[in-house]
Amino acid sequence: MIRILGAVLAGGRATRFGSDKALALLDGASLLDHALRALAPWCEAVAICGREVPGSLSLADRPRPGMGPLGGLNAALHHAAAHGFAGVLATGCDMPRFPPEVARALIGEGPAALEGQPLAGYWPATLAPVLDAHLAASDDRSIRAFLKLVGARAAAVPAPSLPNVNAPADLVALRRGEAAGK
Repeated sequence: MIRILGAVLAGGRATRFGSDKALALLDGASLLDHALRALAPWCEAVAICGREVPGSLSLADRPRPGMGPLGGLNAALHHAAAHGFAGVLATGCDMPRFPPEVARALIGEGPAALEGQPLAGYWPATLAPVLDAHLAASDDRSIRAFLKLVGARAAAVPAPSLPNVNAPADLVALRRGEAAGK
């Protein structure tokens, strides 16, 4: 079995949410805690990227704070490469669930991102220097630009989609059992 590092990308500003959505509560636990637990079955270890959480494996964005999700992914890729992990299975802190069909669709040979939810992806650790070079050479720090650069495959899974909490209304819908996000 390959060694996989889980990465919860949690360094965003949450401007659409209006507050720190990683700490927003769903069923008595933070969205961040839900995301950590959701990745755990698929990973040997799970890191929080982009913020310091005492008692957890926390990785600062690389090369510096404020790089968006790619800064967190870059930190995770470098940690994975340095510690013998084959790759990184990533999700956003605003994605409190990670169904088995999503994990199975993503994990494989080479990079992959979930169709419609590109923060959910699998990234071989060998991409660490590629992402370093991209962040140093380009002002385009979108996950979509990196997907294109590395030729990541788009992984499709049947509905329901992976819930994504971008606004308070998405969290309310998720609490009611409705699909949230895209």
